Amino acid sequence: MSLHGLSHVVMGVPNVAETQAYYTDFGLTQGADGGFSTLDGGEQLRVVSAPRRRLVELGVMADDADDLARIALSLKAIGVTPNLDADGATLTATEPVGGFDVRVTVRPRITQDPEPATPYNGPGRIDRHGRAPGILRDTPVRPRRLGHAVAGTTDLTATMRFFVEGLGFKVSDHIGDKGAFLRCSTDHHNFLALQSPVNYLHHTSWQVNDIDDVGRGAFSMLEGNPERHVWGLGRHHAGSNFFWYLKDPAGNFSEYFSDMDTIPEDEIWEPEVLEGAQGLFNWGPPPPPSFLSPEDLAGLMTGAHSSA
Repeated sequence: MSLHGLSHVVMGVPNVAETQAYYTDFGLTQGADGGFSTLDGGEQLRVVSAPRRRLVELGVMADDADDLARIALSLKAIGVTPNLDADGATLTATEPVGGFDVRVTVRPRITQDPEPATPYNGPGRIDRHGRAPGILRDTPVRPRRLGHAVAGTTDLTATMRFFVEGLGFKVSDHIGDKGAFLRCSTDHHNFLALQSPVNYLHHTSWQVNDIDDVGRGAFSMLEGNPERHVWGLGRHHAGSNFFWYLKDPAGNFSEYFSDMDTIPEDEIWEPEVLEGAQGLFNWGPPPPPSFLSPEDLAGLMTGAHSSA
């Protein structure tokens, strides 16, 4: 696969300073220019002013300029006019339903130094003695990289066509006829498009080391701020990752995740159609109604247009 992951997300919100403070608490590092960085991915989030919360830009990484040239031709074939920089290293195209930009750039692949394997004891197996290392950690949780973004779309078919036929994403699984998990890397998914009555940003998802850091990160975020809790702890079926969802002051959800399924580039993968709860989680508390239909959805629909 010539694409190899997400480089960044730009989210628009009406309350920039408050939302930026939240993502500092979440463990991202804010630079002098206002952008937020992960440990391994560099700057991967920007928060900008907008009348309502929305996805402004999604960054995708590619291997070389030839990949961008092929994407440009594919986009033109589906009626989308891309903007390819003169040096051939950056391509920008506007997603036709939600109206957000997708910026594809030639960038080196993100490399991650592996964490030492966390030992867990099990029946008939003693891999550690004494207290578990996970509960002895006292450093703040810092996300390693941006994993995926999820957006509602008023036209799922058109959004999928843009990502799959235009950009070259691959389909991993479907949620009935209501959503599609799409990948541009070896992760099970990097973008999830959900059929929705309005175009909006549902959540961004950030990789941490393991289930202990999923729990520790959420515990820290909720101390003194219980209203941030949305859903967790649990384990998804699609992607298999552990999760915990929290809510930023603008209403966007943010997810700590670990242990995501990977799909090697040369592996034949047959997408499944997941129905009901299977499309959402394997175990854990059931999702609250606000996860499936955010509380501000009606407000977002007021005056909303088909191109956000």
